[in-house]
Amino acid sequence: MVEELLGRPARGHFTVVVRNPDGRPRVIRNAPFLDDGTPMPTRYWLLDPDDNVRVGRLEAAKGVKRAEAAVDPDELAAAHDRYAAERDAEVPDGHTGPQASGGVGGTRQGVKCLHAHFAWHLAGGDDPVGRWVADRLAEADAGLDAEGATEGEQL
Repeated sequence: MVEELLGRPARGHFTVVVRNPDGRPRVIRNAPFLDDGTPMPTRYWLLDPDDNVRVGRLEAAKGVKRAEAAVDPDELAAAHDRYAAERDAEVPDGHTGPQASGGVGGTRQGVKCLHAHFAWHLAGGDDPVGRWVADRLAEADAGLDAEGATEGEQL
């Protein structure tokens, strides 16, 4: 099912960490390396097609810039550090080869991908950007557009 949702064979080990109510995988947690030894910076991966479309729409509506403007930079930097520490804790002792760096999605600062932040948030990560995404999606579910106006209301 994960490979079907990815649209390709999995290239590394993973664990399904969040499921939809119907049991379908929603978020996976990746091992720190792909099967060929390539570092995998994206620890949490959003699989759900509906989530991916909705977050993609948010990104297309300048969501990355809006999230960066809305979230405290120190809180975001701390989140990147937590994410990296969790991923790095899974690197085998004595590993001497290449290793992923950066935080959420391999980013050292700022926001690169709302999907990665939202996936970590869904998996229980303390991620201010993931919370911001969840709030925007909840607003959309409540009939508000990306700027907080109800449908049909002019800003």
